[in-house]
Amino acid sequence: QVQLVESGGGLVQAGGSLRLSCAASGSGFESNAMAWYRQAPGKQRELVAIITNTGSTNYADSVKARFTISRDNGKKTVYLQMNSLKPEDTAVYYCKMITMLGVYYWGQGTQVTVSS
Repeated sequence: QVQLVESGGGLVQAGGSLRLSCAASGSGFESNAMAWYRQAPGKQRELVAIITNTGSTNYADSVKARFTISRDNGKKTVYLQMNSLKPEDTAVYYCKMITMLGVYYWGQGTQVTVSS
C-alpha cells in the first residue's frame, strides 16, 4: 500500500522561498510519475508540476521559471522548490503518484501561505 506524506509548507512573505517534500512508502516509487497539485480556497485543484520516472518535467505556466520539481529515487521522495513566491501561490499543495496501471495515490496536503 502506497502512502504519501507531504511536508515543508508554511507561511512566507512574497518573494520568499519554500521547499516541499513528499515521502513515499511502499514499492515502485522509481517506476511512477510524481506530481504536485494545489488547491486554493474556492478553486479547483490544479496541476503545478509533474516529473516522469525518467526525469522529464512539465510545469503550469503560472509557475514556470519559479518552481522546480525533482525526485530522489533512493529516498523515495519528490520535491518542489518554490522561489519568488506570490500571494496567488497560497494554497494547499498535494503530492500525487501516477502509476502505470492508472491508479493514483494522493497525500494529505500541506498548506502554503504567502503574505503580501
